[in-house]
Amino acid sequence: MLLGASLLGVLLFSKLVLKLPWTQVGFSVLLLYLGSGGWRFIRIFIKTIRRDIFGGLVLLKVKTKLRRYLRERRTVPMLFASMVQRHPDKTALIFEGTDTHWTFRQLDDYSSSVANFLQARGLASGDVVALFMENRNEFVGLWLGMAKLGVEAALINTNLRRDALRHCLTTSRARALVFGSELAPAVCEIHASLDPSLSLLCSGPWDPCSMPIGTEHLDPLLDKAPKHLPSHPNKGFTDKLFYIYTSGTTGLPKAAIVVHSRYYRMAALVYYGFRMRPDDIVYDCLPLYHSAGNIVGMGQCLLHGMTVVIRKKFSASRFWDDCIKYNCTIVQYIGELCRYLLNQPPREAETQHRVRMAIGNGLRQSIWTDFTSRFHIPQVAEFYGATECNCSLGNFDSQVGACGFNSRILSFVYPIRLVRVNEDTMELIRGPDGVCIPCQPGQPGQLVGRIIQQDPLRRFDGYLNQGTNNNKIAQDVFKKGDQAYLTGDVLVMDELGYLYFRDRTGDTFRWKGENVSTTEVEGTLSHLLDMADVAVYGVEVPGTEGRAGMAAVASPASSCDLERFAQALEKELPLYARPIFLRFLPQLHKTGTYKFQKTELRKEGFDLALVKDPLFYLDSRKGRYVPLDQEAYTRIQAGEEKL
Repeated sequence: MLLGASLLGVLLFSKLVLKLPWTQVGFSVLLLYLGSGGWRFIRIFIKTIRRDIFGGLVLLKVKTKLRRYLRERRTVPMLFASMVQRHPDKTALIFEGTDTHWTFRQLDDYSSSVANFLQARGLASGDVVALFMENRNEFVGLWLGMAKLGVEAALINTNLRRDALRHCLTTSRARALVFGSELAPAVCEIHASLDPSLSLLCSGPWDPCSMPIGTEHLDPLLDKAPKHLPSHPNKGFTDKLFYIYTSGTTGLPKAAIVVHSRYYRMAALVYYGFRMRPDDIVYDCLPLYHSAGNIVGMGQCLLHGMTVVIRKKFSASRFWDDCIKYNCTIVQYIGELCRYLLNQPPREAETQHRVRMAIGNGLRQSIWTDFTSRFHIPQVAEFYGATECNCSLGNFDSQVGACGFNSRILSFVYPIRLVRVNEDTMELIRGPDGVCIPCQPGQPGQLVGRIIQQDPLRRFDGYLNQGTNNNKIAQDVFKKGDQAYLTGDVLVMDELGYLYFRDRTGDTFRWKGENVSTTEVEGTLSHLLDMADVAVYGVEVPGTEGRAGMAAVASPASSCDLERFAQALEKELPLYARPIFLRFLPQLHKTGTYKFQKTELRKEGFDLALVKDPLFYLDSRKGRYVPLDQEAYTRIQAGEEKL
């Protein structure tokens, strides 16, 4: 602003006082501009203008379609119907586990039978049905069929057990639970505490002896159901489609609301931004209960007519063989997945595929080039965006290490910003006017996105529990009186506007592609350890993505049976949430509000040179915690110990 005022002053003085001709006035202004650092702007302009124009056109295209579908009250099932009409006999889904191929017509028929069956059972628009099932074609057909009726699916993480699973079913207010037969034992564990009115339906191989009492076999019931399209529910583009459960600061999983427009926005931005094509074949080995697998991946099938190959679970040894077998051109990843592939011994299949793009998030800059060069992948489509966020980012030009960008010359087009925060507390730092202070290039800050509820690109749909939304919304961020979504993530922007993920801070950390809630893990551990004080935090481990869980326990190590403790954890927590490291110490320091002070604990980590307390680590081969000695520490630092 000061530079602009100076340039205007020189222009007026040169013309009105000195009465110089316009050529000399222009020359004077240009000299002042360049002399005060304006040459940087020219450099930035030249290097980023093509990227920014392309990004702006993508935003304009998606926003135009969003407004049109909003006006026409379209829904995801309606958009899918146009794909069925366009190519009914094209392969829509392939399940690698059984080599089952479904055409668009078959997917349409199956989902319609789901809708008609549920309608016959008395379910109607606005009701909720929980879906607890591993990856397969039926998973997609089930939630799509529910959406045709206006029923909202609650997509349950298949790793959840006991209290967390019960919590998800209870808070969703589901009238029915559809589960895969492979997860029957998990349902049996909580069956006695479930609402008796909850209908139980099982899909998959049927063994009545292993099912909870009262469970019905869904598959033969769907075979008998009509396959005609049910009447359209009274739902529009901004109405609820389904819920995806995330781990947040409240401890137990919370249901993020996904409306039809959000599903379209997330799928369309990556489709147009990364230049996908209708004839692409996507290899989707990510969980379908997450937005990456079910929206970014599966959305390309339902909304853009692409074929998607579904794998039950990621397999590093079979990854490239699958890509060759099914002629995949796009693969999905999370950062940890890429590291697993690089750790595999070289084989011919890894360079004989037709993959032209890898799309996902979390690919570290340190292995980015190794990944693309070894596996001959021309384009890495790295993006950033949580299920509920309104400030998604995309690295449209494969800038190594970046998760996206924001224009330095047209920043107002996409109202996101990095703002200064206290990185320990994530408290926003504000200026004298009470407005958040924006970060300069090179300064780490929390990513925020301005909320404009009338704009499908900027709206915030939040969580099923409305009270949870307050933690994710801040006031007076860009200007007085506005609202913004808080991601809780710290990023850094370079001079050209490229954004780089720095850390996931606050009450969660990321490990093995999952968000881990420290509050939830602390509660579970404290219960298992006779209510001892427990502080859980993430620590960096060389050569791994995210942060490994570490628990500091205020109790002597001799008082804990670590073998029984590990066995109990297997029942209480999913694999990704179990602490890798344990530290036993006399007491934990707390703040005045009884919050654990974790800053020093994080800094010390599991470094034997800094920590004199007893340390243990989870030996994956033995399945129990063993003492962390110098030999084990050296193996972990060298990446030779599997965690």
